[in-house]
Amino acid sequence: MNDQVTNKERAVSFLKMIVSNQVTQAFNEHVGASFIHHNPYFKGDADSLMTAMEENAAENPDKVIEVKRAVEEGETVVVHSHIKQNSGEPGAAVVHIFRFRDDKIVELWDIGQQVPEESLNENGVF
Repeated sequence: MNDQVTNKERAVSFLKMIVSNQVTQAFNEHVGASFIHHNPYFKGDADSLMTAMEENAAENPDKVIEVKRAVEEGETVVVHSHIKQNSGEPGAAVVHIFRFRDDKIVELWDIGQQVPEESLNENGVF
């Protein structure tokens, strides 16, 4: 039996911890010292993103995430998920792209699309 944790499992754990308002713990456990991110709304360092995530968690304590798929290839993990800030809203389809080094997240991209109330596409966003 393989007891090794994969980077895919680490990425999913990181996201679930963030949504569960365990932001500081998620960063301490999963983020490397040289971490950078590409979210255009915040400075590109770990502290700025962590602060923004802590503020979002405080404002949205009922946030939920449903991971739809996760793919790992080499040092890259892609997680496609459905995130709702509050349970009664349609939420957003979000893709997080992680780059790992030595089992730690060292780079992160996130892309999101609001889930429309109604869609012409019968397949939906998921």
